[in-house]
Amino acid sequence: MWNAFILTAAIIYAMIMIKLLFLRQADGYFSNRYNYNIVPFRTIRQYIVHREHFNTETWVKNLFGNIVLFIPLGVIGPLLNIRLFKKTLFLEVIISLLFCVELIQLITQVGSFDIDDIILNTFGALLGLLFTSLLRYTVK
Repeated sequence: MWNAFILTAAIIYAMIMIKLLFLRQADGYFSNRYNYNIVPFRTIRQYIVHREHFNTETWVKNLFGNIVLFIPLGVIGPLLNIRLFKKTLFLEVIISLLFCVELIQLITQVGSFDIDDIILNTFGALLGLLFTSLLRYTVK
């Protein structure tokens, strides 16, 4: 019963993420050309150093939104008791998945390819994994 609930939540989460990542209108602050970033921490640094040039919504969405939206990704595997994966392999799968998401955005030019998104998304998934691990450790 618990696994069915978690699996259903995971499917709903995946559908929401597909909508957010691939089926949304282009953000208004982009120009007519496609933007991408392949330099680690360039965008993160830009948002932090030049914070006054961005409205709060843009700043929060791009830094914290990329973290918060991917926390569930780190929670799903452990909650479903996926024992096939050791934590490091599970993290490699998560990172590969995030890289694929960004590559699809690059190819389809929906959203924008940004290596910093992969960094922030991975950090969010790690937080979810850490939270789940701590919760399991304290509940035992």
